[in-house]
Amino acid sequence: MNIKKLIGETNAYDKKQALEERRPKSWCKSVSAFANGNGGRLIFGVADDDSITGLRDVRHDSEVISEQIKNRIDPIPKFDLVIQRVDDKEIIVLEISKGLETPYYYVSEGSRTAYQRVGNESIPVDARGLKELILRGSDSTYDSSISRYEFRNYSFTKLKAVYRQRTGESFENDDFISFGIVLEDGKLTNAGALLADESPIRHSRLFCTRWNGLDKAAGTMDVLDDKEFSGSLVVLLENGLDFVRTNSKVKWQKAGEERIELPDYPKRSVLEGLVNALIHRQYLDLGSEVHIDLFDDRLEIYSPGGMCDGSLVQEQDIDKVPSKRRNPVIADIFNRLKYMERRGSGFKKIQSVYQSQYLYTDEMRP
Repeated sequence: MNIKKLIGETNAYDKKQALEERRPKSWCKSVSAFANGNGGRLIFGVADDDSITGLRDVRHDSEVISEQIKNRIDPIPKFDLVIQRVDDKEIIVLEISKGLETPYYYVSEGSRTAYQRVGNESIPVDARGLKELILRGSDSTYDSSISRYEFRNYSFTKLKAVYRQRTGESFENDDFISFGIVLEDGKLTNAGALLADESPIRHSRLFCTRWNGLDKAAGTMDVLDDKEFSGSLVVLLENGLDFVRTNSKVKWQKAGEERIELPDYPKRSVLEGLVNALIHRQYLDLGSEVHIDLFDDRLEIYSPGGMCDGSLVQEQDIDKVPSKRRNPVIADIFNRLKYMERRGSGFKKIQSVYQSQYLYTDEMRP
């Protein structure tokens, strides 16, 4: 039997030729990683080359697996054990569900370690990842969490002005609470701190660079223009768009009675990309910021943090990326400002705008 039939639809799986009773960490760390991620399957009785070797005593091994999970993983994740007969050999398929009470730790001799999947490996979660798991386990997000900053000490003139400009409505005082910017005790949420005129969250910055050439080490004059911006997320967005506009060209061509513009980069696609980067970045990553890098032949936008669900972007179909929001409060506010849509169609919008451009070819696909 093909191993793909054993694991079903998931691409998160691990396999063991035999159950290592005396070395439970060798497979329990995968249990922790799957529970901390999107779930997965652990198959016992399959060799590294995917050949079915089977187990000598599946009943005994099943009892040991169940007992070790209950003793070694805290809290205990939801799991299912299934014994299957394949080619006259018996194997065990252990299915671990995505956990709701993260983080899930492997416990041994007084130490507690949470694991995560990176590619096909289970590795310890770092400090930033642990904070994210704790937020997820408490059914909270970074942007909805309380900050240490008082609402009375900050102004939101830019947010109010942009709201009126883009919606035609006034931003009322009650909106600060209903939008999730301030809590009833007067404390800002992290979303509020990120949207204040003088944002106190110092790692919320935007670095913009126009490089001379095709990479970041082009020659004697590497940089033609560079800017660093801080402040409200609304200000970062506007400044980033201005930088791209200043450092790119819009040619035009006459076609009959019309004048057809030929921009280096469609404005709407740049807007979608930068909005995505600011909204969905990992704000728990303190040592980085959003970057816009312009080269002679391309524009790159970098945002700290991986995919929200822990998957690898290389494994995703960009046309079918599910809408998952790391910072739902910020996403909702940007939706109210009419910068984005609720259904999370940013990547599709970027590509559709490109495809609508005059003289577009598939080689220009972003």
